[in-house]
Amino acid sequence: MATNGESKRRSDRRLTAVQGDITKQQVDAVVNAANSRLAGGGGVDGAIHRAAGAAQLRAACAKIGRCDPGDAVATSGFALPARWIIHTVGPVWRGGNAGEDAVLASCYRRCLEVADELGAKSIAFPAISTGAYGFPPDRAARIAVTTLRNTPTQVTDVRLVAFDRDTFELYKSLLGDPADEG
Repeated sequence: MATNGESKRRSDRRLTAVQGDITKQQVDAVVNAANSRLAGGGGVDGAIHRAAGAAQLRAACAKIGRCDPGDAVATSGFALPARWIIHTVGPVWRGGNAGEDAVLASCYRRCLEVADELGAKSIAFPAISTGAYGFPPDRAARIAVTTLRNTPTQVTDVRLVAFDRDTFELYKSLLGDPADEG
């Protein structure tokens, strides 16, 4: 049973779908779908490294070292509009019977926990693990929405940022259509 504070935090939270570029989101923290070495790469990870300033972000990530799947760590946002980047490592899809759902849910929970530790009130998430890691987008979206709705946090503005129209429409349908195409 949720305490009154947890219930209030959940009901005060705004969870929306956004179609656009996560690196341009005006939020306190953006989430990076990172690899365990925090070394940069393709997809959202590469885009965030380029937009934040690759050399600075690589140096900050090198100081941290690594991040395990399902965990999250933070760095400065450097040149991003966001003050912080929260790096999380999603699961590689192995057919659905290797604990992938639990690891993905942990990514979303840990990012909110790190955001709370930082004092962030707004956060933007990409579709974690749905690119190169092969997680089925519809399953990943359901896990994201359910986890973000049910995790107590002080964050009041949570955005699910979709790069493509299909993911945006999927988020909208799961959220009952709170969306922004900006």
